[in-house]
Amino acid sequence: MNLGGISFDQEGWRLAVALSIGLLMGVERERHKGSGPGRAPAGIRTFALVALLGGICMVIGSMAVLAVALAFVAAAVLIAYALSDRTDPGLTSEVALLTAFLLGALAQREPQIAAGLAVTVTILLAVRSQLHRLVEQVLTEQEIHDGLLFAAAALVVLPLLPHEPIGPYGVFNPFVLWRLVVIVMAIGAAGYISHRVLGSRVGLPLAGFASGFVSSSATIGAMGARARREPALLWPAVAAAVLSSVATIVQMVIVVGATSPPVLREIAPAMVAAGLAAGAYGAVFALRALRDGSEVEAAAGRAFEPKTAIVFAATVTAILLVSAALHDWLGDAGLTLSTAVAGFADTHSAAISVASLVASGKVPAEDAVIPILAGLTTNSITKAVLAFATGGPRFARAVWPGIVVVLLAAWAGVILGLGW
Repeated sequence: MNLGGISFDQEGWRLAVALSIGLLMGVERERHKGSGPGRAPAGIRTFALVALLGGICMVIGSMAVLAVALAFVAAAVLIAYALSDRTDPGLTSEVALLTAFLLGALAQREPQIAAGLAVTVTILLAVRSQLHRLVEQVLTEQEIHDGLLFAAAALVVLPLLPHEPIGPYGVFNPFVLWRLVVIVMAIGAAGYISHRVLGSRVGLPLAGFASGFVSSSATIGAMGARARREPALLWPAVAAAVLSSVATIVQMVIVVGATSPPVLREIAPAMVAAGLAAGAYGAVFALRALRDGSEVEAAAGRAFEPKTAIVFAATVTAILLVSAALHDWLGDAGLTLSTAVAGFADTHSAAISVASLVASGKVPAEDAVIPILAGLTTNSITKAVLAFATGGPRFARAVWPGIVVVLLAAWAGVILGLGW
């Protein structure tokens, strides 16, 4: 249907999106508009009309018309603000009105994006009191500082670093190493937030399991740093560190199965045994933390320790350098050696490389089991070193048996599965 140059199967429904955006934002603003001389200058009708005006200007297709309309809305907003008698000097409603105009215009080109942004903006408007309470009463100055530091590390520093290997054996990749720092910061922050929200006895083990899908080694490093900084959190931190290995096993099953189902069938006994062992050992310390009585309140401290993240990246780099030198010295002695060397850095990538060889028909599925377990073994060495380097002797003595038990269970699963 076409009326006045507007096609209702295209422009029509996009104008309807613009109107809906204005109504959505207007409903929220109407509820907070107030009454009397101090009321806000715009409510549901004004927001709906302004958003629709932005859409109509875009349908007309003239940037000059759009600019004039935007200038008119901006001038009207400023005049209304200047003439209003209010005790709250905020500009939230005024800025929201301009946003509604622009979202109405955007809806004519990208209606899905405009609608999503409108919902986001409305949520921000609706949770005003909760956001104010979060910033003024819940978050500490140090936590805000740590949030800004993390944002700078992830969004400013990381994109600027070169993504190419340099130095001896090409193991120094500035982008990859700093990404490790960012990951450890993020895991440390996740543990800190879980601790504050759910408590130490539940929050840290849960955060450790979830973070294990990102990096079990990084999780062990972050939890070790927390246990060293707050000794009362030793048992929850140990549970979190060991439970991260459960996530590692689950993730390995997924990636190997996606790459080569025959390899997954061969290593299934080892993965089941290792996962059960990790879960049981982690559950022991989680229950111990629950039985230890009083909840350890989250101290108003740092969400993460930057020095710990840097130590973790330096330790991983040192391990990579040693393994690369060993590989260079011994040469390419076979698939098992290559996978074991790669496992020092990441057991998943080592397993995927072997499974890819099987998928391409270069290696039989049964010959992939020992190389994958070799990579898991060397990765366990990395975890053991990180546990001591970040958490100290007490944390390492609690985590090391779990690492050994998981590794022995994996090899036992191989032996029993192959009928040795």
